Amino acid sequence: MSATTTTGLRGITLVCVPTREQDKAVEFYESLGFEKRVDEPFAGELRWIEVYLPEGSTGIALAPPPNADAIESMQTGITLNTSDIDATHAELKALGIDVDAEVSRMGDPVPPLFWFRDTTGHTLMVVEQP
Repeated sequence: MSATTTTGLRGITLVCVPTREQDKAVEFYESLGFEKRVDEPFAGELRWIEVYLPEGSTGIALAPPPNADAIESMQTGITLNTSDIDATHAELKALGIDVDAEVSRMGDPVPPLFWFRDTTGHTLMVVEQP
């Protein structure tokens, strides 16, 4: 298998999630164990913020949208993993995070999973990977 594609693409480093209230979003993601690695001003009064899991190399950019009034909740496509889905589900629920009522167990090949919503209402998925 080749190390790079013919287009030169080599990996995924960031997923951009439009976020109106950036400080509130940073607090939320930090409560999940993410760490803020980038918080820089750009284009006047805007900020570019990136959060990462401590062991991760792919981050989430909590960026202001071009039109702050146009933010709508969305499926982010972001999938986080855990070795203990039930413990993680219980912990997020105890933190008061908007999580699904229960873990979904569809059977092979789909791992046990649940969804949760961030402060903007964007949906992220957690799957169990032992």
